[in-house]
Amino acid sequence: MEILYCDNKLAVFVKPAGVLSTDEPGGVPSLLRAALGDETTPVYTVHRLDAAVGGLMVCARTRRAASDLGRAVQSGALEKDYLAVLRGVPAENSGTLRDLLWRDTRRGVTFVASAPGKDVKTAELTYETLGEKEGLSLVKIRLLTGRTHQIRCQFAHRGLPLWGDRKYGRPGEEGPIALWSRGLAFPHPATGETLRFAKDPPEITPWTLFEEVLWRQN
Repeated sequence: MEILYCDNKLAVFVKPAGVLSTDEPGGVPSLLRAALGDETTPVYTVHRLDAAVGGLMVCARTRRAASDLGRAVQSGALEKDYLAVLRGVPAENSGTLRDLLWRDTRRGVTFVASAPGKDVKTAELTYETLGEKEGLSLVKIRLLTGRTHQIRCQFAHRGLPLWGDRKYGRPGEEGPIALWSRGLAFPHPATGETLRFAKDPPEITPWTLFEEVLWRQN
């Protein structure tokens, strides 16, 4: 596990795709403890990425820091930026997606709901199209709410499933889902200083189709 920043309050690292965010054998906290060389050190998950998604995460290393970072998540002070490759091109170059989402926990699938109801939650994100190639588009996304499978569900609902998304897109597709947690910004729980981090996606298909665009983002 690649660690970008670590002190006695928190750690910022790159979550590998295919790893659960929760504290269990093989999950993010377990891998982080191993990377830190201390299997007994406290690690608290304060936000999550889908198991299939890789990229930047932050974990707390004390209960107090976990509480402070948790409040930052709830208030929106913890900013999360993603990159995604969509099958298709959004009609507008940039915009805001707002939906009501309902989660079928039994099937593990999120749906766009037509009206408010029990367990229906609002979901909102902004996006900007950075490039188009071969019928695909690279978009930058700012999450304004943190619903399970939010990005995947909201774009698929508009006929723009993520490349490699076998749950909301094409069941037979190969390769990892093209969704990457690229940027994090949040106030340090002890000092209040705003910390900012960025990490580009791996150099694999379909990200390599947009190498020049990704390079310009640095």
